[in-house]
Amino acid sequence: MPARRPEDLLQHLGQEVGVSGWVEVSQAMIDRFADLTDDHQYIHVDPVRAAATPFGGTIAHGFLVLSLLPRLRMDIDFQLAGARMGINYGFDRVRLMSPVHAGRRIRGRFLLKDLVERSPGQWLSTLTVTVEVEGQGKPAVVADWLGVQVVDAAG
Repeated sequence: MPARRPEDLLQHLGQEVGVSGWVEVSQAMIDRFADLTDDHQYIHVDPVRAAATPFGGTIAHGFLVLSLLPRLRMDIDFQLAGARMGINYGFDRVRLMSPVHAGRRIRGRFLLKDLVERSPGQWLSTLTVTVEVEGQGKPAVVADWLGVQVVDAAG
């Protein structure tokens, strides 16, 4: 989606604004995340032990999948015209619905839930993000993600 004026985007409330490409969640990625967070639970990092669980193998940390949202959002280029800065503002709702097994691919579907001008030149967006797992019916994550874009007056 090319950069647009907020007034134009308001016409797309409740509509999908983009779908990312597929991103592989590799075991190496999971291991690096475990090292960064010091969360080495065996269901994430020990393929042999994890194979004996109901998961049948290692799974990504839920917070790893959540942390990939900015990467997925890059593919949809959701940027307001004249934006000079974007800031994560948080989440209204996050649900970790199903696991992502090591080696599987995920993608994000982004729906524009809301767009509000908080103050002159500061727009708060709410994107409902559904993280799909390739070949799996149930999504991994469903979240309402809040972001602020600071827009130049000439934008």
